[in-house]
Amino acid sequence: MPYLQLDVTGTYSVASKQRLAALMSRTYAEMMSVDIRRISVAIRELGAGGVWRIPETGGEPVPVSVMMLDIRRGRSAELRMAVAKALCAHCVAVLGLSEDRLNVEFTQHTGDEMYHPALGGSVPNGRRMSGDPRYGRS
Repeated sequence: MPYLQLDVTGTYSVASKQRLAALMSRTYAEMMSVDIRRISVAIRELGAGGVWRIPETGGEPVPVSVMMLDIRRGRSAELRMAVAKALCAHCVAVLGLSEDRLNVEFTQHTGDEMYHPALGGSVPNGRRMSGDPRYGRS
């Protein structure tokens, strides 16, 4: 954990997606005090007609993008909003997404609900990676 998922209707170069994944990972790791090695980023190109939202009552659906962030339970609402804004800014800058057509949703988990075999398994709430103070909660 965490798993950052972005569903988009466009198609993008591998280089752009890699750049976005790097920016999202670094920003998330810094703001949430997370071991960057635990972050996974998915950029899913669903194609034209893949994601829709009706922006106005009585209006027609328009193409949108959605970001789902699986995060550690207990993060403050203020921190979640700051992270969402920062990650949205990366999506706008790198992929040219329209901010008014980008939603962010959070799913909160305890640390023992995710398993990372390469990093020693799960990380119970409050435990730091291998006692190393550089790595905050995941």
